[in-house]
Amino acid sequence: MHFLTGSDDDSPPARGRARLAPSPTGAQHVGNARTFLVAWLDARCSGSELLLRIEDLDTPRTKPWASDQILEDLAWLGLDWDRQVPHASQRADRYTEVLEILKQTNRVYPCTCTRSEIDQAASAPHEGTLDGAVYPGTCQTRRADDARQLDQQGVKYAWRFRMPPGVQSWRDGLHGVRSLEPSRDLGDFVVARNYGPAAYQLAVVVDDHDQGITRVVRGDDLIYSTFRQLALYAALEWMPPDYLHVPLVVGTDGKRLAKRHGDTRLSYLREQAIAPERLIGYLAWSLGWIERGRVITPRELVEFLAMRPGWRSELPREPWVFRMQDL
Repeated sequence: MHFLTGSDDDSPPARGRARLAPSPTGAQHVGNARTFLVAWLDARCSGSELLLRIEDLDTPRTKPWASDQILEDLAWLGLDWDRQVPHASQRADRYTEVLEILKQTNRVYPCTCTRSEIDQAASAPHEGTLDGAVYPGTCQTRRADDARQLDQQGVKYAWRFRMPPGVQSWRDGLHGVRSLEPSRDLGDFVVARNYGPAAYQLAVVVDDHDQGITRVVRGDDLIYSTFRQLALYAALEWMPPDYLHVPLVVGTDGKRLAKRHGDTRLSYLREQAIAPERLIGYLAWSLGWIERGRVITPRELVEFLAMRPGWRSELPREPWVFRMQDL
């Protein structure tokens, strides 16, 4: 399965539609700001329409205050958008509608395995761990219709997408061609539960398709999710967007930003009276665009990058180490 929809040259993408899609699972931090900045610049430099979508799927991790704070953070950074679309939590009926399509084609099946059962099965030496435990296929022989009996018995289950066999390839806008065999290396994955909302993998595909998104720029911790999402696009016979994955920001220990690295929340930086132009300049320096210590606005960066049409291909490909004392 091949999705080589990107381009090898440095020219900006054709006019299309992009999105900022933050999740309100907590405070946004410096790492989020860096990815948002690249996504915003990618859209503004190409003349794409930019949508804002809050991915607030109803999970225990969602914080009721975080959505409003996201808007404050983006406004403080100087990152605007052309249109805000409904939150993910407002689109549950649409996700159910698409899930029914997958049921009708038996691309999904009911899985009763618990997380601990999956983790235990995946602890065997031959199991891969590219992106978490690989589902061992315990319930793979089930068909979608088998859910009726489980419902009658009052059994909880998840709808798991059946990954097709074979190698899948697609071209990332920064990292180039990515290939693996998802059915073996990633395994079947959950798209919904019979007792809760749709899972992220299904929701993001439905939203990006319905909203006409042609370009997705996000953190490279979602590279393996792209294989799953492209499999959903193929199953639904939808055209996928192009993808560009930005390396994450990490602490001095090489791990993604967390409380142990100090307070890196954007709200905290505001409270410390740090000017947003100073942070934008710091992030632009981390991306290799300007000299260290320069203050600059996102709008000024658009003008600056207009003279560097190949800036996307020049983005750093390794994680960037954040040190608060350098800001």
